[in-house]
Amino acid sequence: MGRKPDPAKPHYGGGSASPKTARRAQPSPVFLGTALFVLGFVSLFTGHIVTDADWSRIRSRWRSNQVRNTEPIDIWKSRYSNLYYGCSGRSPKLRSAVPENSSTGYLLIATSGGLNQQRIGITDAVVVAWILNATLVVPELDHHSFWKDDSEFSDIFDTDWFISYLSKDVTVVKRIPYEVMISMDKLPWTMRTPRKSMPEFYIDEVLPILMRRRALQLTKFDYRLANDLDEELQKLRCRVNFHALRFKKPIQTLGKKLVRRLRVMSSRYVAIHLRFEPDMLAFSGCYYGGGEKERKELAEIRKRWDTLPDLSAEDERTRGKCPLTPHEIGLMLRAVGFGNETYLYVASGEIYGGEETLRPLRELFPNFYTKEMLAGDDLKPFLPFSSRLAAIDFIVCDESDVFVTNNNGNMAKVLAGRRRYMGHKRTIRPNTRKLNVLFQTWNQTGWDTFSRKVKKIQRGLMGEPDDPRHGRDDFHEMPSSCICQRVPVNRSATMQTRNLLSQVR
Repeated sequence: MGRKPDPAKPHYGGGSASPKTARRAQPSPVFLGTALFVLGFVSLFTGHIVTDADWSRIRSRWRSNQVRNTEPIDIWKSRYSNLYYGCSGRSPKLRSAVPENSSTGYLLIATSGGLNQQRIGITDAVVVAWILNATLVVPELDHHSFWKDDSEFSDIFDTDWFISYLSKDVTVVKRIPYEVMISMDKLPWTMRTPRKSMPEFYIDEVLPILMRRRALQLTKFDYRLANDLDEELQKLRCRVNFHALRFKKPIQTLGKKLVRRLRVMSSRYVAIHLRFEPDMLAFSGCYYGGGEKERKELAEIRKRWDTLPDLSAEDERTRGKCPLTPHEIGLMLRAVGFGNETYLYVASGEIYGGEETLRPLRELFPNFYTKEMLAGDDLKPFLPFSSRLAAIDFIVCDESDVFVTNNNGNMAKVLAGRRRYMGHKRTIRPNTRKLNVLFQTWNQTGWDTFSRKVKKIQRGLMGEPDDPRHGRDDFHEMPSSCICQRVPVNRSATMQTRNLLSQVR
């Protein structure tokens, strides 16, 4: 017990990879033209032959910007998705897991929030354990938040698989051994780290306490680790999130059964995370025209969060912070090209306003299904547990041909990142700021005009690999360190891939 990380090496990269480079703004066409001209003179006067890669990198930035604005989009699948794949294998240079009896101590984690917020916390907990050379105790799930779910980690995730899969990276145990507990002078120390703390914070502030007390619990552990990390640690995040966190067999079985039932009816389907529950609307501070009754109901729910500021509903809508209504989601989907024969799977809890709120969406898409409709009595064992129900929705949404988000919440981020990692399946995020303006007058214009405007607004948010506005600031949504390009089979494909990659980078 007590091996401290080597201070002569980077604490969080094993000395094996360079830090993530800063993201740069897109150059203008004038700049690109000038750059091409300069490169030509460099070749002429220095004898240096500018490589095909050099030229294509510069040309592609200008070309991709033009193509993106004119190229027709297949709304079901990007033509470029097969050029990318998830790659998160561990580097042989990355320090291996520290044995339990040689570690700096036992790290306990208490997660916070709903299923996907906790998933992010668990992912980061593994990375923090690696940074600290600690033994990680299987994380404790949140039983006290709004959702009031008393499920344990082992009720939702395959614990043995989690421990086994991560064994080369971090030593994970189900509990602190009894003999260690009775030998400790004091109970594990409890602390809460600041949000998005850098690895250095954990080395300087957390590690000394862990080594002194032998066991330490970090509470409300969600988004407590910085977004930008060394590339090898980003890949560790991917290994945890996309591989180690596997749902328990009963959850997987039912989720896949619902997918099969949808596939029997249609070869493809769209999944929507509607996120129009009362708690979401109350938290957002938005108003949807329900009069004083709505204002009182949502204000009462909002009191559950002590730290929320007073918000102007109109300002929040202008800023694009208000979820679209089910009707507006339906209008957007019809406008971008999904016909009324499209099969919809709607992932949601209790919808504010009930069936009356859902009716316009059902009329636009009669082939409308939920887990309750597809599962029937099979769902009964899961009904008391909100996180297990969310896990079933997660599986069906993940397997969909197209996934549509309605807010920038944790499920939307995690699923968008996973779908990118698993082959760039299309994920559509509404441009709520601009759509909210358009929907105020949508029925005053012809359908063709409305559809054209929606398609223009949604450019860059339709789930293309080179979408410039898709989650660049959140690694869980855009796990760029874990996405690689396939080796193209011909020169034309090579150029196409390079053009796309220049935008992703």
